[in-house]
Amino acid sequence: MQDIGPLLTLYKQNHRLPILLISPTFGHLSPEIANQYGLTHRKNHYFFFFMIEGFTEHGVDLQQFEIKNNQLLFILPHQIHQLPSGQKGTDYFKLGFDESCLSLLPKHYPFLINPLNNQKILFTPSAATRLKSIFGILQELLREMDTDPELILAHLNSLLTEINTAYFATDKRPVDEKLSKYISFKLYVENNLTDHTPIQNIAEELTLNTNSLYTIVKHYSGLSPKEFITNRLILEAKRRLYYSESHSIKELAYDLGFNDPEYFSRLFKKVTGKTINIFVQDLSGY
Repeated sequence: MQDIGPLLTLYKQNHRLPILLISPTFGHLSPEIANQYGLTHRKNHYFFFFMIEGFTEHGVDLQQFEIKNNQLLFILPHQIHQLPSGQKGTDYFKLGFDESCLSLLPKHYPFLINPLNNQKILFTPSAATRLKSIFGILQELLREMDTDPELILAHLNSLLTEINTAYFATDKRPVDEKLSKYISFKLYVENNLTDHTPIQNIAEELTLNTNSLYTIVKHYSGLSPKEFITNRLILEAKRRLYYSESHSIKELAYDLGFNDPEYFSRLFKKVTGKTINIFVQDLSGY
C-alpha cells in the first residue's frame, strides 16, 4: 500500500490552500507521478468523487461502491481507498483537501463524520446541476495558483453545504441534538480509538448518562456503544492485516491498545467468524 501523505502539499492548485481538483480535462497528474502512489492507499485528506455521466467502482475499507450518474462518493481521512484500474466515466469531478483547508470554512458539516454510515449520496437532477456548477467554478478558480483563497473557500462552503443537505435528505431525520451527540460520539471514538476508554467515561465526556448514550448510538447505528467501538477496532485490524501494516498478531494487538494478544485474537474471531490466520489466508477473495 502506498503512502500518499505529501500529495496535497506537492501538487496543490493554490499557493495557500491544500486543495486539488481533477476532471476529464483538468488537473491530472502525469502517469509517472500517479504510478508512484498506486491504486490503493490510506487517505490523509478528504476525497470526493462526483459522477456526472458514466460508471465506475471504488473501494473503501474493503467495500466496493458503484458510482453512477448524479452520485457522489466521499472518503474520510484514515480510510483505505482503492482506485479503479479502468475507465472513470466520461464526465466527473474529483476533489481533495485536508483538515487545514476545512478549518478555514465558516461552519461544521455533520456529514463529514458520516453519522449514518452512508458514503455514497444520490443527488436530485436539480441538486446535481447546482453541484456541477459549483465544481465548475472551483475548477476555473484553481486554474491560477495565486487565486484569492477567499474565493475558493466561499465556493467550497457552498459545495459542502449542498452535499450535507443531500446526505441528510435521504434519511428524513433532522440534525437535532441527538444526532449531534452521535456525531460527537463517533468523533470521540475516532480520536481515541486505541485508548479503550470506558463507556461511562465517554458518556461523561459527552455530558450524557450511559443509558442516554446507549439509546442514541443504538438508534443511529443499530449497535450498542461497546459493539460500535469493538467493530471499529476490528475494522482497523482488518485494514492493517489486509495492507500488511503490522508484522505479527502480537504487534497488531499492541498497536490497537490490547494488552492481551490472545484476548484480541478471540475477539477478532467472535466479530468476524474467522481466526486471524484464516482471515489472512482468505484475503485474496476480497
